[in-house]
This record gives sequence, structure tokens and C-alpha cells, in this order.
Amino acid sequence: MSAETITVLISTASMLLALAGGFGWMIHRVDVGNAALKADLGSRIDRLGTRMDNLAGELVEVKIAVARIEGTPRHLITGR
Repeated sequence: MSAETITVLISTASMLLALAGGFGWMIHRVDVGNAALKADLGSRIDRLGTRMDNLAGELVEVKIAVARIEGTPRHLITGR
């Protein structure tokens, strides 16, 4: 083999190795970012569920208060 052929083969192999390394680094960064995003999103969903439960409890209290205000009509008590 000539020197030019060996140089071309070594440079091609090093370029492929660099490309594979860059691709692996990119996949690693995306996985780390997804894990952090998933943890943050999970905590936000938990807090939102808690807030919705509290809101549902308050809504029940408001319904009861409105029902007490509107209530059934009072009947007149007639004297005998």
C-alpha cells in the first residue's frame, strides 16, 4: 500500500470515530435533559392534582352554601 492510501484510510476511520463519538455525546445529553424534564413535569403534575383536589372541596362547600341560601321556600304558619 502506498502512503496516500494509508493516510486516506486512517483519516476516514478517524472521521467515522469522531462522528460516532459526537452522536453518542448528543444522545447522552438528550437522555439527561429528558430525565430532568420528566422529574420536573412529574412534580408539577402532582402539585396540580393537589390544587384540583382542594378546588373540588371548595366547590362542594360553595354548592352547599348556595343550596342553604336558596333552600326550599318557607311555608307560612297560619294561626288557628
